[in-house]
Amino acid sequence: MNNLFILLLLPLVSALVLAFVKSSTSAKWAALSLSVLQFALTIPFLCQFVPDATIQFEQSFDWIKSLGIRFHIGLDGISLPLLLLTNGLIPLIVLSTFSKTLKGNFYALVSFMQAGLILVFVALDAFSFYVGWEVALIPIYFICALWGEGDRIRVNLKFFIYTFFGSLLMLIAILYLYQQTATKDFEWQSFASLTLQDGTQRWIFWAFFIAFAVKIPIFPFHTWQPDTYTNAPTAGTMLLAGIMLKMGTYGLIRWLIPIAPLGVVAYGQLALILCIIGIVYASIIAFKQQDAKRLVAYSSIAHVGLIGAGIFAWNQEGMQGAMMQMVNHGISVVGLFFVLDIIAQRTGTRSLSELGGLAQRMPKLAVFFLLIIMGAVGLPLTNGFIGEFLLLKGIYGVGIFYAVFGGLTLIFGAVYMLRLFQRTMLGAGSPAQDAVLDIKGHEVVLLLVVAAFVLYLGVFPNGLLHLSEASVAQLLQQVKF
Repeated sequence: MNNLFILLLLPLVSALVLAFVKSSTSAKWAALSLSVLQFALTIPFLCQFVPDATIQFEQSFDWIKSLGIRFHIGLDGISLPLLLLTNGLIPLIVLSTFSKTLKGNFYALVSFMQAGLILVFVALDAFSFYVGWEVALIPIYFICALWGEGDRIRVNLKFFIYTFFGSLLMLIAILYLYQQTATKDFEWQSFASLTLQDGTQRWIFWAFFIAFAVKIPIFPFHTWQPDTYTNAPTAGTMLLAGIMLKMGTYGLIRWLIPIAPLGVVAYGQLALILCIIGIVYASIIAFKQQDAKRLVAYSSIAHVGLIGAGIFAWNQEGMQGAMMQMVNHGISVVGLFFVLDIIAQRTGTRSLSELGGLAQRMPKLAVFFLLIIMGAVGLPLTNGFIGEFLLLKGIYGVGIFYAVFGGLTLIFGAVYMLRLFQRTMLGAGSPAQDAVLDIKGHEVVLLLVVAAFVLYLGVFPNGLLHLSEASVAQLLQQVKF
């Protein structure tokens, strides 16, 4: 039987090893090898997973017995796709840094963050979940603060304050719920089984919602995101957008809605409206961006707003769409940020006003870029299409006007993403960019992997949908409004 604890332990061991590697070349190859090993160890869980509603590969043992704290982990159809996403993207993120001079301390922080992310997605008790939540925050703060650009210290302090404040609210709610359990424990099942008064569930809703909304981010808790994404190193932005924001959407599904259903009845429609506002607001601002990286940062707010709206629709289509789009968004956004990093390295700028005509000089990059953009805007036969179709169908079940405004993410997204492609790849280029070279080596490998998943999940989405279908159906059956 597979040991899920090994998947948590290996990134911690990797972080310890990498911290002592001083050579940049040795560090990057060691980090890539260890991250690929981590992904390889994840595959048996997928192969042996039975796509029903049960918790599988479960492990539980006493941690702090006097306080009723157990270390309880396991997988179901909701957590497995996010575990695969985490361990699948980390090797790509490491590979994206091969053109940079980074030592072992950078990769140690990435591995340490990976352990926290995994713990968030596999934890079945609130104490372990909270530990993973905080563990993932610490390394990304240092990654962005030490290797970022611009006014990175101020920007990352704002990011830290936002997320720490949200975490504090969640901790207060967790401690309150712990006190209400008959057996004084932090088990997810114990929390979900509590019968709480309407007023209690309302403040519990906000305590969890703010913590998750900051991480996602949902309007108006998003103001840290554009600056942080823009000033972070590319690998840090990939970690934030590709994986870390999924902690928030996963938290809505796993913790918020099952624990405080009456709070969702009271405020779920408001939360859905905030998600829709975020779609329109972020899309309009994305139109006006001249910094390509900042444009994609705002596009991310719009796309995760649609995911959040699908979750609060709380029906099979919306939830299935959210599960699929969490994976799809992670894949596409990592590809987008990597392409923009290549452009910035080759040309020395991310300003759309200074770019253009790169397709003539970088035809291979242009093809990959266009394909990833097609997936990001949800064109048929790409990974984004099925997920966004299901999300809109789920939102339509709540109200046609929600679906109309939610659907603007497809229209607006096509406009600003195709504008991004046109301003970078087409038209007359600057003479200063005549000497730029097309992608090669590790760049081709990374973009080939991303492109393969964009097409595969667009043509064959059933495998991913089938993983979560039973678990989603059971959760919807258990939590009815």
